[in-house]
Amino acid sequence: MVWAGVASITWWRVPTLALWKTAVITGEFGHFLAAVPLLTGAAAWWDGGPWSNEILLLSGVGVLALLRPVLQAAWISRGLPKKLTTAFGPVDMDHPPFSFSRLIAPRNPSVVVETYTITGGLALDFYRAEGRAGPAPCVVMIHGGSWEAGDRHQLPDLNHHLAHRGYAVAAVSYRLAPGTVWPGQADDIASAINHLRVHAATLAIDPTRLVLMGRSAGGQLATALAYGRKELPVRGAVSFYGPNDQVFEWGISREDDWLNAIKILRQFLGGPPESAPEAYRTSSGYLIVNRENAVPTLLVHGHQDSLVWHQLSARLHNKLDTLGVPNALVSLPWATHACDFNPRGPSGQLSWYALEWFLAAVTK
Repeated sequence: MVWAGVASITWWRVPTLALWKTAVITGEFGHFLAAVPLLTGAAAWWDGGPWSNEILLLSGVGVLALLRPVLQAAWISRGLPKKLTTAFGPVDMDHPPFSFSRLIAPRNPSVVVETYTITGGLALDFYRAEGRAGPAPCVVMIHGGSWEAGDRHQLPDLNHHLAHRGYAVAAVSYRLAPGTVWPGQADDIASAINHLRVHAATLAIDPTRLVLMGRSAGGQLATALAYGRKELPVRGAVSFYGPNDQVFEWGISREDDWLNAIKILRQFLGGPPESAPEAYRTSSGYLIVNRENAVPTLLVHGHQDSLVWHQLSARLHNKLDTLGVPNALVSLPWATHACDFNPRGPSGQLSWYALEWFLAAVTK
């Protein structure tokens, strides 16, 4: 039955771009899709035809598989506060990590977005913090897109949410590959951070309480800048499913993979590791982090991520543990790349909760 097959996607890494998008929908909206096999099974039971038992069995498998993400999220949520307390210290949270009722919660209202032009003509979208007395901590949001696509408007729901929770957010732009190679992207983000520092009073932010956050390629940029640019006053780094070791990424990539990772790395870093070793090293948070330059770090990654292997975050987490750096890896067994696409879904709820805990801990 087709729904049993679709639901099984949350158990394995998909091999094509089309199936990746299906995996996002299945993992993060499956609790709604479960109604289809449920009704199919009910109809088969009512009809009592010759294949009713088989249809009923497959329908049951489909329902359970589609509900797997929310059931696992509920289970993981039980231990998440303890994990985050161990990593970053206690924080008073006003909501649980996961709630079935929030699966159907309305969207947050939007805040006013201010756009500024910084050095080099790049734009920055600024979301002012609400309800906070005095200068606010600021999250510098770095978009993904394999360093060759994407923009600062990517997945804005989180930016509005953080602004309502009392954090300013600066969604920044950077020049894309192949027109610009590393470290041009890092230079652009550093310029944006310097703009925030110079205009901190006007923006009502505390320039000593900045956190870098990125998704996918943005996660790589967040960790590489947080560890590698110590002149920047960064309190912490957040990487959602980011590739934090380009040498390792090159070693596990193939010319014929559907992401074309070899091409992406070549145009981002100016060639293969043999001809651009310093670019590969300095762009890899895993390779450059040490006890002197590390900052507290939050990592979120799905086990079924086909675009950026979960092992990349696991390796960084293990190294930070070895260095004694406060950090946590929130691993989501059912989730694929862009798993926080639905903020009210199982991945969205857990990752947003972990992020709020982290921000409260490192910016207090």
